Amino acid sequence: MKRVLITGGAGFIGSNFVKMYIEKYDYQVVNLDLLTYAGNLENLDDVKTNEKYRFVKGSIYDVDLVNSLFDEENFDYVINFAAESHVDRSIEDPSVFIRTNVLGTQVLLDAAKKNWVVGKDDLGYPIYREGVKFLQVSTDEVYGTLGKTGLFTEKTPLAPNSPYSASKTSADLIVRSYSETFKMPVNITRCSNNYGPYQFPEKLIPLMINNCLKKESLPVYGDGMQIRDWLYVEDHCEAIDVVLHRGRIGEVYNVGGNNEKANIEIVKRIIASLNETEELIRYVEDRLGHDRRYAIDNTKITEELGWAPKYTFEQGIVDTIQWYIDNSEWMRQVLDRG
Repeated sequence: MKRVLITGGAGFIGSNFVKMYIEKYDYQVVNLDLLTYAGNLENLDDVKTNEKYRFVKGSIYDVDLVNSLFDEENFDYVINFAAESHVDRSIEDPSVFIRTNVLGTQVLLDAAKKNWVVGKDDLGYPIYREGVKFLQVSTDEVYGTLGKTGLFTEKTPLAPNSPYSASKTSADLIVRSYSETFKMPVNITRCSNNYGPYQFPEKLIPLMINNCLKKESLPVYGDGMQIRDWLYVEDHCEAIDVVLHRGRIGEVYNVGGNNEKANIEIVKRIIASLNETEELIRYVEDRLGHDRRYAIDNTKITEELGWAPKYTFEQGIVDTIQWYIDNSEWMRQVLDRG
């Protein structure tokens, strides 16, 4: 039985991934999560008593805890979702993002290397236990911003524009360095904007849904014409799974949904779906350093590994809106804690 460490597994993407993995595989899953404001164990009620699942509360920055987990569990895979991820919060306090996203990733890498190395080759490079891999879950924000044309490829230069994206870029480079220097078996995935069930309501789509349902104003940055490539969370989870099992060691894979939409278009679609009025829209001062456009070229993962998004945005947004309607109590509890 494979043993998997999933960090940040009580968050939005992580919790969707944990549930998918427990259903899909006969793997032993350990979820390490500090349960900050965006982590919610209620996301995992469906699996909390499953014998294949174990939750550990703690930080990836805690060296002693991380090393003890590796000693206890002898992990085969590490999938690192754990990250501070909200741009506005990174502008207010970058230090938290550096500690968790950068130094926490280094702690995980060091623990994995210590646990997985079984010897050295003739050139002095580490030899790793067969079948192990470290997968870093990253973001397209490491590439910076696009003009009106073009797409991010895996060869696009890294040019982060916020403290959040700079911290993720730094983490990616550290992961890459362990691959190059220590020959650690790693992959990095860089996804476009995710949406779907269990997303913390500071993000655009759940925020607009919640405010619409409460008939409150809908704050839109600047002119609302910032464009993002939207990826349904289930598609993202499937892509990570494919890269973990079939991705070429050391490679980066971009994961996009082929759904470019302007923020204001998303807001107006939600308003229409909930039979509200566009008079709820309130344009606010734009975010500092706000990237204008992101868009992913997912040719590499599609052609090499056979993955492609299953959800159109038109299908995914309907399912997402209905989920938040059906789970209003979840939303209320999350907001009360936040």
